[in-house]
Amino acid sequence: MVNKKRKKVTRFRGTHTHGRGAKKKARGSGNRGGVGRAGSGKKADQKKDLINFPPGKDKTLRRKKKIKLKVINLSQISEKFAGKKEVVLKGFKILGEGELKEKITITADAASESAIGKVKKAGGDIMVKKA
Repeated sequence: MVNKKRKKVTRFRGTHTHGRGAKKKARGSGNRGGVGRAGSGKKADQKKDLINFPPGKDKTLRRKKKIKLKVINLSQISEKFAGKKEVVLKGFKILGEGELKEKITITADAASESAIGKVKKAGGDIMVKKA
């Protein structure tokens, strides 16, 4: 059976020097060695923390960022691009709200199933780019 070692704090209760030798030695805060990351200076081997020496690349750097797509409805497309035969919408997802009356070819990053169905019904085509 291994005995648990008592902490120094409890061992030095009742002694007026707390194991530091003479009373004069431990008077100021110079005995403490500083606050925070003090002591990890130019040639210091004392404190090598994770800020100075990272263990490896962070996982957040490896994570792929999701691209947030803007949303546009079929009714907005028919209003804005009236009379055009081809429309290229980069960074957009097409939703099937509204109606299309003209034949149009749309290129976008994403499209809902209802939007694809409505465009095909009007005689057009949707081309979806997969990133």
